[in-house]
Amino acid sequence: MTTRTSESRTPDPAARPRTVGADQERADARDKVLGRAPYAFEHPMKRPCYAHAVLSAVPRGRITAVDTEAARQEDGVITVLTYENAERLASTDDAELAILQEPEVAFRGQIVGAVVAETPEAAREAASLVRISYAEEAHASELKPGESELYRPETANGGAGTDSELGDLDAAMEAARADPGAIALDETYVTAMTHCNPMEPHATIAVWQGDELTLYDSSQSVHGHRDTLAEVFGLDRARVHMICPYVGGGFGSKGEPHAHSVLAALAARAVPGRPVKFALTRQQMFTLVGYRTPTYQRVRLAAGADGRLTGIGMDAVEQTSRIKEFAEQSANPTRTMYAAPHRRTTHRLAALDVPVPSWMRAPGECPGMFGPEVAMDELAERLGLDPIELRIRNDAPSDPETGKPFSSRNLVACLREGARRFGWQDRDPRPGVRRDGRWLVGTGVASSAYPVNRQPGSVAAVQYRDDGRYRVDIAAADLGTGAWTVLAQIAADALDVPYDRVELRIGDTALPKATVAGGSSGTAMWGSAIVAAARTFRKRHGHDPSPGDHAQAETPGNPHAERFAMHAFGAQFVEVRVDADTGEVRVPRLLGVFAAGRIINPRTARSQLIGGMTMGLSMALHEETVTDPRYGLLVNHDLANYHITANADVQRIEAHWIDEDDPYVNPLGAKGVGEIGITGTAAAVVNAVRHATGVRVREVPVTLDKVLEGMREG
Repeated sequence: MTTRTSESRTPDPAARPRTVGADQERADARDKVLGRAPYAFEHPMKRPCYAHAVLSAVPRGRITAVDTEAARQEDGVITVLTYENAERLASTDDAELAILQEPEVAFRGQIVGAVVAETPEAAREAASLVRISYAEEAHASELKPGESELYRPETANGGAGTDSELGDLDAAMEAARADPGAIALDETYVTAMTHCNPMEPHATIAVWQGDELTLYDSSQSVHGHRDTLAEVFGLDRARVHMICPYVGGGFGSKGEPHAHSVLAALAARAVPGRPVKFALTRQQMFTLVGYRTPTYQRVRLAAGADGRLTGIGMDAVEQTSRIKEFAEQSANPTRTMYAAPHRRTTHRLAALDVPVPSWMRAPGECPGMFGPEVAMDELAERLGLDPIELRIRNDAPSDPETGKPFSSRNLVACLREGARRFGWQDRDPRPGVRRDGRWLVGTGVASSAYPVNRQPGSVAAVQYRDDGRYRVDIAAADLGTGAWTVLAQIAADALDVPYDRVELRIGDTALPKATVAGGSSGTAMWGSAIVAAARTFRKRHGHDPSPGDHAQAETPGNPHAERFAMHAFGAQFVEVRVDADTGEVRVPRLLGVFAAGRIINPRTARSQLIGGMTMGLSMALHEETVTDPRYGLLVNHDLANYHITANADVQRIEAHWIDEDDPYVNPLGAKGVGEIGITGTAAAVVNAVRHATGVRVREVPVTLDKVLEGMREG
């Protein structure tokens, strides 16, 4: 269990300002810089041993023979695990986690064995000596909307409805085609398969003491992981203890348990009482911890000559694994963004012999904002309207899908404030006319949105200590997002004490339950539980408590949840420079303005928004996992070949926000800032490339060949 005492920056506690809203230094900053913050693999252990995984070399088939003799003869090897000798799991309902249980292979890169050894070098060397023979079967590992067999999932991620329909979109499109002044736009947009790649690899330390399992696991949800693994191993939850005070990034990939955690626990069974350390390599992470599915998005817009939408639709086609379904809710943003009487959205999946997709920062909303926001730019151009004006004309006074009023909706304010800060008024709307030497210069805009996700069930505890401080316990996770800091700020204000009198403990299943750090919900849900616990404490013990006095409370229900539609909104502005000879794209300026409720800590909020925009820029220019369909192989499965945005790609990033008072979302008035920054960014980049070059790219990443081909054709 990890404890952190916040350090006050307020010189006079008696005259202190309110802590929430202050630009507070990160509580964990010094420990991280000095290397004192232990990540999962770094917790000190006595006599640890090490595991290394063996992955399948075929995309589909059955293991026919296993030869582990050479591996067992390697110095330092303790055991080699395969389906022939691994422990039988109590539950195999989740096929992703049911490893080493049978000879079937479902995708290339699946765990089919493991070596446990005294050193990581011995484990890795021995793993390379394991020989496995397969009977291969026909496979399909490439998403082809025109060829792949598609089906309709029952629900999309998060319980979203698969399809939605209001009015008659087909009729609206036909009417627009028949009207000389109207526009009927019908285009397909494509996003690539992408991977999270947090700096800290997925890692686990597992140790069994009798029938009790302790795990040090890099996790966005220690209680969620604990509950799942307890079921897999047939244990009472109280017999599984998970510890994770620090996470070196996750982006969703650490939100649910993956096969490596099961393997670590299986390996530890072979050496009872000894800890087994298991860290995935960067290459192994590409097949074992989820990814964002590629998408094909057919977007249809019908609009009159005045630019007002009469119809809007999005049909999303995605892939999932044949062994476990994940349906990314990519059509969801289309249901919320703009007003139109005729609407239709659908999700269709192709079940392929591929690794299991999962959460990646803003699942659904991130890819789902790309097609519609590029389509809006195309529509504005065809109508001769400014793209900001087009969006403002189609702003929705109430939620288009449900008819509920918004708790707050400041999309227009974000667009206008962003335009002012960016200098949009000086923009020449004509594409391909601005040049600086060999560089073609253009600007683009896109809207962004993200729902206010509510996850009830977090519990916080407050205890007064004999040193005059208040200990606040909740099993939250800090992925580098600032939870160590902002939760202490929230507690200080809720208890009406200085910031340095709060001692926060997080990241341990021995603490009260916390929901997953995901869906931009952590601060709001955990913070609401802390506020409730603080109020209960004061009501019970007053302002002069005795040491040992304590109270706890759960995240309260929201009486407004069914009355309002709740979303954060924003606008992204981008300037690009495109080399006229090579097609190289650089971004001198990237600016976002957001309306995300109450900002708890400007320093950590700005960091999150800039991080999201950076990932959106990376999606636009670089990120793409390439599959060789002949072998089901992810070709560029390392950071040498899987490119991400670097400093050379962008010169200046700015994140700003509108002061937004929304009393309905939760007691804090906070909406979350972790994901809205990524939504809309890729579309804004593509729109800017169009303005710079006259080339309309409808597929990300925007690689040189796509730009140059368009310039040659133009």
